[in-house]
Amino acid sequence: MAKKLSAHSRLGGWDKLIKKIKPVKILILDVDGVMTDGRIIYDDDGKETKIFDVKDGHGIKLLMRAGLDVAIITARESNVVLHRAKNLGIEMVYQKAMDKTAAFDDILQKRQLSAKEAVYIGDELVDIPLLRRVGFAVAVKDAVDDVKRHVDYVTVKNGGYGAVREVCELILKTQGKWDEVTAKYFI
Repeated sequence: MAKKLSAHSRLGGWDKLIKKIKPVKILILDVDGVMTDGRIIYDDDGKETKIFDVKDGHGIKLLMRAGLDVAIITARESNVVLHRAKNLGIEMVYQKAMDKTAAFDDILQKRQLSAKEAVYIGDELVDIPLLRRVGFAVAVKDAVDDVKRHVDYVTVKNGGYGAVREVCELILKTQGKWDEVTAKYFI
């Protein structure tokens, strides 16, 4: 895994990446392009549909079982996002957050965390101000190039296709929590 990480890390080394990941206590996610592949489907009645990856969802649940928190900050508003968050047990959902840093500050205050204890996964220009503030900044593989220049890590997988799971596993394994949260699967 270290070979894969060094190829996608903008920090220039595994040791520096570990230092960014060790303090993480909260994962903050964008939705469109990160939790989904970025496509939005409307039916004839104007109802919105999004497709979420079940592996991403399981990764989020594993992270939460390990005691880490998860939040969502998205510039759009959608009932679909609320349903997915509820299904996963994510309590902090900020929609219509055109200034994502204000939502981020609210999360830090409510959870009594510092910026270095947060990881954010983004894919689009609106995510750059927040990516520049968190302790561990991540872009999905198919993020726009300008975003990739402002992150510590670029996922191997595309948004909506396992990128969130990849980051969850990276955090859990780096923090030494993977074996504990997955032990019941290997009995």
